[in-house]
Formats: sequence, structure tokens, C-alpha cells
Amino acid sequence: MKIFGPLYERAMKWAAHERAPTYLTVLSFFEAIIFPVMPEVMLAPMCVAQPKRGWWFATLSLAGSMVGALIGYALGHYAFEAIKPLFEALGMLPAIEQGITTVQAKMVESPWAVFTFLVLGGFMPIPMKVFTWASGIVGVPMPQYLLSMLIGRGKRVFVLAAVIRIGGARAEAALRRWIEPLGWIATALVVVLIAWLVWRSKFA
Repeated sequence: MKIFGPLYERAMKWAAHERAPTYLTVLSFFEAIIFPVMPEVMLAPMCVAQPKRGWWFATLSLAGSMVGALIGYALGHYAFEAIKPLFEALGMLPAIEQGITTVQAKMVESPWAVFTFLVLGGFMPIPMKVFTWASGIVGVPMPQYLLSMLIGRGKRVFVLAAVIRIGGARAEAALRRWIEPLGWIATALVVVLIAWLVWRSKFA
């Protein structure tokens, strides 16, 4: 079943629109909160069409992602509090709270303890929302959080703009070819993470 391919094609149509820069910014904003498609799938064809404006497009995408990161952080914090009773009913709450306590203890030892993890997470094909919500749940200090999001997301969009500038249409074609497996890999990683949390809550 193909899901990410059709979403990619939709993003391609947005990329050809006269308001594409606005759509890119909005897509980047919502991807950091809930939308399943990474903004790179729209950024790539825009950079192919106008390579000299690639850096500007990357900047717009980064700006949208950073605003979305703030919203995702807040939602992670308040949504977790709201659904605590559900986790408690499933028997998962003790393990989740233990994990949160462990991370918070590390942050007390060093405010930069999770910074490296979040930056490295930006290199993985995992939706940004996973990190924004998780950071809000554990309460990552805002300076370290914003800097890690800026580096993690910034390197992705600017590296892509550079690759498209160098590789041209061939680089975009490669992204189109691999978008479906990459999307499913990212989804599988999220499912594995959730399954691990459930397993740990029951057997740890």
C-alpha cells in the first residue's frame, strides 16, 4: 500500500504553485507538530526549479519548523498531562514516568545532556514531531532545545539545498524514488519505539 508516494506527489503540485514558498513554510510548521510528510519533499523540487533561490527556500522551511517546534513542545507537555489516565489504565505510566525521571536526572547533571541526542536525531528519517513532543514531555531546557532543533533541522534543509544545487534534477529524482521506503522506515521506527515502551511497562 502506497501512502507516502501520493503525499509526495501532492507536495510536488504545491511546489509548482505560485504560492509555493508560503505552502513550504506552512508544511514545515505542521510537520513539526502532526503532519506525516517531511518538508524536504516539497523543498527539493522547488530548489530544482529555482536553484539560485534554494538557500532562501531552505531558510523559509527552517523558520516554519522552528515555530512548529515551539508548538510541538507545548503540546507534548500539556497533552501528556491530559492522557496520563490512559497510560495508567494501560499499565504503562510507571515505566514512562521512570524514563522521564531518568532523563530529567541527566538534565540536572548537565543541561546539555540531551542536546547531542536531539542533534543526532535530526540525522535520522524520523518525523520531527517525535522529538518536539518528547522534549515537551521531559521538559528539555528551552535554550538547548531550540539550539538543537535549529542545528538538526537546519542541516537537513540546507544540505538538501546544496545537494540539489550540485546534483540538479537527478538528486530530486532519487528522492522521488526512495520516498516510499523512507516513509515506511520512519513509521516503523516510531512503531518500534511505542512497542518497546509497552513491553517495558509490562516486563521491566
